[in-house]
Amino acid sequence: MHNPRHPHALPVRDGVSPSCVALPARGQGSMLDFLAERLPAVSRGGWCERMEAGDVVDERGQAVLPGRPFEGGLRLYYYRSLPAEPEFPFSETVVYQDEHLVVADKPHFMPVTPSGRYLHNTLLVRLKRRLGLPELSPLHRIDRDTAGLVMLSVHQSTRGAYQALFRDRQIIKRYEAVAPWRTDLAFPRVHRSRLEESPQFFRMQEVSGEPNSYTHMQVLEVDGDWARYLLSPVTGKRHQLRVHMAALSLPLRNDPFYPVVNDPPEGDYSRPLQLLAQSLEFVDPVTGAQRVFESRQALHLP
Repeated sequence: MHNPRHPHALPVRDGVSPSCVALPARGQGSMLDFLAERLPAVSRGGWCERMEAGDVVDERGQAVLPGRPFEGGLRLYYYRSLPAEPEFPFSETVVYQDEHLVVADKPHFMPVTPSGRYLHNTLLVRLKRRLGLPELSPLHRIDRDTAGLVMLSVHQSTRGAYQALFRDRQIIKRYEAVAPWRTDLAFPRVHRSRLEESPQFFRMQEVSGEPNSYTHMQVLEVDGDWARYLLSPVTGKRHQLRVHMAALSLPLRNDPFYPVVNDPPEGDYSRPLQLLAQSLEFVDPVTGAQRVFESRQALHLP
């Protein structure tokens, strides 16, 4: 249950793995001085409380107390905590589990991994706690706003083989999306462009240059001004499908970021992004079995 690189570090607690910070080679003062300056989201008093409770240790498993002098080059492990965290009125579903893999069907709005305001109510932490799998780790990620399939590795020993599926593009990913219908665009089509981070760090943008993102697009059904699309990304750039569709003047229904930022207020779950990670298909690199997983969720035209 402990960090594999430093077996005496903190174990997973209630589904949450310890966070890690590396100390620079040189520094002055105490460990407490460093943490209070480097990670100011926690007050100095808060760090003292964590240290005195034994919730901050070094890579050797030794407790880091408030008065301990700075030691360059060490890694410190600590438990992250939040004073308050949004609760969701929905839950994930496990569609497949064996000794190597877990495939989960994630609802809209739920982050895959801890970040920002979310810690315990993330897919990874919920599954670790629910399934009792402390080494569980996502093999890929989908946006918090996107629903659908996420594949996770159970053990570090076989993780690399599954990660190679995504790196070498040996896995077929299919998404469904609801967006406007344009009679002047021909489908099926392939959209290629260069995606880079925009000045707004949470958004991506298309820029000139050699394409680094590829998406196959098909139409599944049309009803009036709306259509349901099948999108198959070849590459896996952040927000790729959302940016590609917006670039065609086909912004996904209820998209809070594209073409303009229109993020709903906290706790408003009435306008889920109409994007669903619908299926994953690949040859299992460990067992050799042909795998096809499909989401149990569905999108509908308005």
